[in-house]
Amino acid sequence: QVQLVESGGGLVQAGGSLRLSCAASGSIFAINAMGWNRQAPGKQRELVATITRGGSTNYAGSVKGRFTISMDNAKNTVYLQMNSLKPEDTAVYYCNAGTLPGWSFNSWGQGTQVTVSS
Repeated sequence: QVQLVESGGGLVQAGGSLRLSCAASGSIFAINAMGWNRQAPGKQRELVATITRGGSTNYAGSVKGRFTISMDNAKNTVYLQMNSLKPEDTAVYYCNAGTLPGWSFNSWGQGTQVTVSS
């Protein structure tokens, strides 16, 4: 079992920035990657970004160049720096942690709300 605790969501104006954090605990030996996904009202959950312990990253096209994912391996914590936020970035952001390829082992956080006002 892996427990994930997210923080850093909130309300921000368009063009502003937020930084999300997600700390993992428990069976962290099983984790070789962490990521962020989001779900807007009435929409399916979508990938935002992933990062491996080796530092390889992957971004959704809609956030590339604006969001940066990073990981502190010593703290088992993943961060998402979000800049130039847009109203369409409004969603509940979920952290996940598990095993690549294929997320054969995967755990989810409880989610944190990000609201971007126009």
